[in-house]
Amino acid sequence: MAQVKPSIPKGTRDFSPVEMAKRNYIFNTIKDVYALFGYQQIETPSMENLSTLMGKYGEEGDKLLFKILDSGNFLSDVKPEELTEGGTPKLAARICEKGLRYDLTVPFARFVTMHRDELTFPFKRYQIQPVWRADRPQKGRYREFFQCDADVVGSDSLLNEVEICQMIDEVFHRFGINVAIKMNNRKILAGIAEILGAPELLVDITVAIDKFDKIGIDNVNKELAEKGLNEAQIAQLQPIILLQGSNVEKLATLKNVLAASETGVKGVEELEYILAKVEKLGGTRCQLDIDLTLARGLNYYTGAIFEVKALDTEMGSITGGGRYDNLTGVFGMPGVSGVGISFGADRIYDVLNTLNLYPTETLQSTQVLFVTFGQDEQDFALPLLAQLRKAGIRAEVYPEAGAKMKKQMGYANAKQIPYVVIIGSEEMETGMVSLKNMITGEQNKINANEIVNQF
Repeated sequence: MAQVKPSIPKGTRDFSPVEMAKRNYIFNTIKDVYALFGYQQIETPSMENLSTLMGKYGEEGDKLLFKILDSGNFLSDVKPEELTEGGTPKLAARICEKGLRYDLTVPFARFVTMHRDELTFPFKRYQIQPVWRADRPQKGRYREFFQCDADVVGSDSLLNEVEICQMIDEVFHRFGINVAIKMNNRKILAGIAEILGAPELLVDITVAIDKFDKIGIDNVNKELAEKGLNEAQIAQLQPIILLQGSNVEKLATLKNVLAASETGVKGVEELEYILAKVEKLGGTRCQLDIDLTLARGLNYYTGAIFEVKALDTEMGSITGGGRYDNLTGVFGMPGVSGVGISFGADRIYDVLNTLNLYPTETLQSTQVLFVTFGQDEQDFALPLLAQLRKAGIRAEVYPEAGAKMKKQMGYANAKQIPYVVIIGSEEMETGMVSLKNMITGEQNKINANEIVNQF
């Protein structure tokens, strides 16, 4: 019987030690910034009840949920005719009670509802865990990927949105990635739907114009027509979608255009507040642009929305989020306002790789390797190894005592270990070990008792 070549599911990836060092650099940088702004870490299960997930992401999102078959004889009560293609959606609901989480925001809303009596509000949490989507894999889009979320609930203050802009700016400044923060407000989009005379088509309009960057204005217009807008309404929408100028100019124009919509004007005022407070805090080092094509096609956003694009490489959104006032209400906890963002760790990983922006030290695991010529030399090295580790210096000894020098040095090169301590009989007699810098090739004798001080 032929052996099957091992593989992994499409849209998933293995990560080598070097790749994990890069990913941990991303996670740790984001964690540090979240902590800087007072956010605390939580975790939730990889799977949730489907009743928790379904209906929270719109019809398109529901289709992308990975559903988990119930345990045991899950087909025992299923009739043969229900196994046909036409009965698949209803059948899935009967034989699958659980699903893999699609994002971290809905599980967070469920968490807040369940633990409300234990939490202090406003509650600021961050969460860095994998999520799953049954999407078609392509560049920058995976079926399993990590999200790095920060959310605050229990506060209506727009100062939270201001701090989100600052957190985004700080994270990408630390990464060295040149980005633009795109910002809009769902109230503005609702106001646009109102003045078009089609408030019932708000979701359809936002889903369509959110695709502007990907499919272009002509295809957006075609989709709007398919959703029910007439030619006059589509024509009225064009100058709004394509609005140009500075943020101040855009807001001034929108105030006039949306004057008949109380909701739309409220959205404009919220963006004005956020921009003014960001400036009061010193502004941002990255671009901060109002973009009316930004819609974020998830049903739960109700206020300001954000999206971040890398400017020096082709990549989709690498961060996104916004305010979702009504989300916890579906779990029996109405009146709790929330706002948050999610950094797309996998896309950030690809951007950092493309632009070669990883600091050298993040890729180094071991700092010092002991190379020895025999068992006695290895025994001599072990106390020195213990001293370095006790001092917090990452160190190891080549485990095969007496292995050929070429093999041991090759090991150091392969792992990009910057320093090697060489111990032979002479080093043992004199107490002066050889320290080689693997980057410069320089080699010196140092007192074995002073080895910790060298690092």
